[in-house]
Amino acid sequence: MLPVTNKRIASIDILRGMVMVVMALDHTRDYFSNFAYNPTDLEHTNTTMFFTRWVTHFCAPIFIFLSGTSAYLSLSKGKTKKEASLFLLKRGVWLVILELTIVRFGWLFNLAITDMVAQVIWAIGWSMVCLAGLLHLPRWAILTISLLMIFGHNALDAIHADAMGDKALYWRILHEFGYTKLGNNGAGLMVIYPLVPWVGIMAAGYVLGGVMLQDERQRNNTLYKLGISAIVLFIVLRYTNLYGDAKLWQVQDTAWFTVLSFINCSKYPPSLLYLLMTIGPALIALPLLERINNMLTRFFTVFGRVPMFYYILHIYLIHGMALAIALCMGFSASYFTGDAVFGAKPGWGFGLPMVYVFWLLAVALLYLPCRWFMFIKMNYKKWWLSYI
Repeated sequence: MLPVTNKRIASIDILRGMVMVVMALDHTRDYFSNFAYNPTDLEHTNTTMFFTRWVTHFCAPIFIFLSGTSAYLSLSKGKTKKEASLFLLKRGVWLVILELTIVRFGWLFNLAITDMVAQVIWAIGWSMVCLAGLLHLPRWAILTISLLMIFGHNALDAIHADAMGDKALYWRILHEFGYTKLGNNGAGLMVIYPLVPWVGIMAAGYVLGGVMLQDERQRNNTLYKLGISAIVLFIVLRYTNLYGDAKLWQVQDTAWFTVLSFINCSKYPPSLLYLLMTIGPALIALPLLERINNMLTRFFTVFGRVPMFYYILHIYLIHGMALAIALCMGFSASYFTGDAVFGAKPGWGFGLPMVYVFWLLAVALLYLPCRWFMFIKMNYKKWWLSYI
C-alpha cells in the first residue's frame, strides 16, 4: 500500500471534465446535424465539420487513460491492492451491464431486445476487469504489457474476423470494429470499441499514477517529456506512413486538406498514431492545468468529479431534446425511438451553428444536477456512490 494522502490532483478532474464537455458536442451532432456524410470524409466534409468531429477524438483515450491513473491514486488513499482489485472487478462488470441496459436505452429509447452495441462504457468496464488482475504485477510488467498492446496491436490489422467463421465474435471483441449476429433470433453485437488497445491505455494510465505522486517539479518535467515525445513520435511515424495506422495520409487537392489527411487517424480501434496524437497533448495539459484556478476550471471540475453520472444524464438529455424538438416540428417519434436513430432522416436536422447552440444548452442544463451530485459524493460516503 502506498503512503496515504487525501489530496486530489486538480488537473485530473479539470481535464476529465473538459473532455466530458467536448464529448457532448459529438453526441449532439449525432442527434441534431443534417450533415449526411462522415464528418472526417475528406471527399465531402469542410473544415468546421471536420474539426467538430476531430476534436472529440481526444475524449475516449483521455478518459480511459485517466481512469487508470485514478485507480493507481486510489492506492494512495488507503486502499490495499486486494481492495482496489476487487473494486475494479465489481465496477467493471457493473459498467458492462450498464452499457447493455441503461446506456443502450438512452441511445435508442426502445426496449426491443435486438442488437447490442459495445461502446466506450463497455471498453472501460472490461478494461477495469483486466486491470483488476494486472495491478497485482510489478509496475514495470504492467508498463510492458500496456506498451505491447498500444504499440503492437496495429501489427494485427491484417487479421479479419470474417475469415474466422464461428470465432469471428471473439476477434471483434478483441480487435476489430464490426457486427456479429448472435444465434438465429436476429439479434447481434455491434462492437465499436474493441478491447485490446483500450486495455493497454488504461494500464498505461495506471502506471502514470506513480508519476502523479512525485513532487510537483519532477512530475511536471516527466509529463512534459512524455507528452512531447509522444507528439514527436506521432509526427515521425505518420510522415513515413510505415506503421501505426491502416489509414494512410495522402496529398490532397489543397495543402490544408493534406494537413487534415495527416491528422485523420483511425479510431475504431484506436491506432497507435491516434493514441499518440491524443494522449501526447493530454500529458502536456496536466501540468499546465494544475496551475490554473478560475471560474472556468472550477466549471469543468464539476463534470470531472462525476463522470459516470454526467455520461448517463447527457445521453438521455440530448436524445430527449432531439425527440421533443422533432415532435414539435411535426416529425415522427420513430425518428428517435428505433434502431435507426443515427441514420439519415428525411427533412430532419440542423446546420452546425444550431448544433453548437443545442450543445451549449445541454451542457448548461447538466451543470446544476452534476454540481448537486458532486456535493452528494463529497458529503455522503456511501459505498454505492462510487459506482455512479
